[in-house]
Amino acid sequence: MFDWERNWRGNGIIFVVLFIVAMLIYGDQPKVGATPAELVSFYHGDRTRILIAAVIFGFAVLTLLWFAAALTGVLRDAGKGGWGTAATTASTALGTIFFVIVTMNTALAYTIVSSGNIRFAAGLNDLSWVLMVLALFPAAMLIMAGSFGLWRAGLISNAWFSAGVAAMVVLLLGTTTWAGDGFWAVDGAYARFIAPIVGLAWIAVVSGFLMRSYSAVSTPDRAAVPAA
Repeated sequence: MFDWERNWRGNGIIFVVLFIVAMLIYGDQPKVGATPAELVSFYHGDRTRILIAAVIFGFAVLTLLWFAAALTGVLRDAGKGGWGTAATTASTALGTIFFVIVTMNTALAYTIVSSGNIRFAAGLNDLSWVLMVLALFPAAMLIMAGSFGLWRAGLISNAWFSAGVAAMVVLLLGTTTWAGDGFWAVDGAYARFIAPIVGLAWIAVVSGFLMRSYSAVSTPDRAAVPAA
């Protein structure tokens, strides 16, 4: 028999896998201030690849929302409904930003660049980079809600709580990456790789913990999750 609750808890891992696959298929997006030739080469030349990535990324966002819903359910069952509500709110905001980014990039590949409106395309390309940095705010809130809520409920140890706080700080630092170029730019290494990798790692670890804790409890008492 298919276990829906266990599947919901594991959706964080599915999100991470789909997110990585989508990004690998999507490729290396032109950076801020890219030339018209770079924009046409990417959004028109790699049009099919971008559209495929958009579909995969859409499914990834759905799994993220399911994971957040499962996390919220665990926190509410543990008497920490406030933190659960915060997790739901954060995931909704994060999913919305992701969908806006995907919509813009898909529109660029589908019709905007091929129509010859390169100035407009350049503006949307730059805006998508900015939105990716701003998405770190709700992502940090999701980590905060999950880490504090699970810790206050006695479901994770102080060490895991500290790791969650550290991950939250890493993402919040990413929201300051507004340099014109280089490592600390919106399209630099910190915002593109370091902050997202830390966020994805947190989601995967917590999702795995939720799955294991659900499997470890007895069938009549599945709401009670043991402390880590």
